[in-house]
Amino acid sequence: MKLSLQLKLGQQLTMTPQLQQAIRLLQLSTLDLQQEIHQALESNPMLELDEDNDEFHARADEAAEQNTESSVSSDDFNTDRIAGSGTATDSYEVSEGDTGSDYEENRWEDHIPDDLSVDSSWDDVYQTTYTTGSGAPEGEGMDFESRNSVAESLQDHLMWQLNLTPMSDPDRLIGLAIIDAIDSNGMLTISVDAIHSSLMRSIDIEPEEVLAVLHRIQQFDPIGVGYRDLAECLLIQLNQYENSEATQAIKHARIIVKDHLALLGARDYAQLMRLARIKEPELREAISIIESLNPRPGSDIAPPSTTYIIPDVIVSKDSDTGRWRVELNPETAPRIRINSDYAALVRRADTSSDNNYLRDNLQEARWFIKSLQSRNETLMKVATRIVEHQKGFFEYGEEAMKPLVLHDIAEAVNMHESTISRVTTQKYMHTPKGIFELKYFFSSHVSTAGGGECSSTAIRALIKKLVAGESTRKPLSDSKITKLLEAQGINVARRTIAKYRESLSIPPSNERKKLV
Repeated sequence: MKLSLQLKLGQQLTMTPQLQQAIRLLQLSTLDLQQEIHQALESNPMLELDEDNDEFHARADEAAEQNTESSVSSDDFNTDRIAGSGTATDSYEVSEGDTGSDYEENRWEDHIPDDLSVDSSWDDVYQTTYTTGSGAPEGEGMDFESRNSVAESLQDHLMWQLNLTPMSDPDRLIGLAIIDAIDSNGMLTISVDAIHSSLMRSIDIEPEEVLAVLHRIQQFDPIGVGYRDLAECLLIQLNQYENSEATQAIKHARIIVKDHLALLGARDYAQLMRLARIKEPELREAISIIESLNPRPGSDIAPPSTTYIIPDVIVSKDSDTGRWRVELNPETAPRIRINSDYAALVRRADTSSDNNYLRDNLQEARWFIKSLQSRNETLMKVATRIVEHQKGFFEYGEEAMKPLVLHDIAEAVNMHESTISRVTTQKYMHTPKGIFELKYFFSSHVSTAGGGECSSTAIRALIKKLVAGESTRKPLSDSKITKLLEAQGINVARRTIAKYRESLSIPPSNERKKLV
């Protein structure tokens, strides 16, 4: 085998550890970012929380007064200033008509020297601009009970009632098996025969005994729990109205639920009145009673946990100037800085292990803070361009939403689409119309009769508006909605309307039909 040397040319993309860290921080959500910052504070002795530093906050407040937040005119909608680095103390000037690709930035991190002076502190050399607030101190305003209490499940609620109910030991074992087979909505997930077969291994019982205990549990709070189908659930609740004054309406409701529930679900009122032998006013009263029942009684005992969202960007309108202001939420992450005492211990010419450890941690701390500021700057640029493009939404609502794709924002801020995708994922914007994920403002387009484009989000809003104003006796079909949109100059296929309607959880026209 002959050995030879060959020279080859090739290209390879290599990312530095600092760039990898910046990209990783860029795609983190607010909660993940807070956790990342706390881990960095624990692992790096050079980093510390910026607490009880009145002189520092005085400088930050003074700078905030001299530099306004990013503002967008409601007339020409050109950005005057863009706040960056997590505070309102940094600003970028954008001239009128600027697309956002060329920012005249005077960022302090562009002038970071390679090493720190031994006898200088961090604040003397660098302008610390990462001043996002960290909320109230632990212990102030903290709801201890809500933080540490465990939510009661439906099984716990039923077990508490079972223990208070006098019954024999075999019946109690049956009750335990039944409660264990009830899901969070209150439905019995296995049959009575299956429960009987499983209990026969330990106790000698009859299927009727299991059914008797089940009927007893169905009278527990909430009424109807342990139901086997929807009709049984509603009938159990209707039986509680036995002594009600609306006895005739209850009777009709019971007949409908027991024998004609499928017709009620299909909104076939004509057939329902004929088979139940009732008139329209009587049917209306019965339906009103049925709609007041709870088809999932167990869901009220253990409701789903609430998810709290911390917005990354806050958008508000200045009532005096009529401009939209875009600023980063100062409560998204704790304030951090370099520990000046530890930084002063770094010696330039010393190559000892202790000095190398301090130098390495100092460099990591510097890059970590710089990556955080880069993340905030990128988020601010993207959010500002989104607000600029979607001015109609902030002024008039969803119907004025414009088509927008990642490529449009990527061109405006001179970044790659993958970067824009990372910035807009799990990042939220607080607006006067609510809190939205940044990805909400991106939507595909549909051609209009005039040759323009309409956002799919705007079309969904129009569909929702048309359905809200339709006649309940004669709901709008998908074909009718298509014609109504065509009259407004929006050409949309019927199947597209059906797809958008389903995405809005709007049932078809036959299921939206009502008597009133």
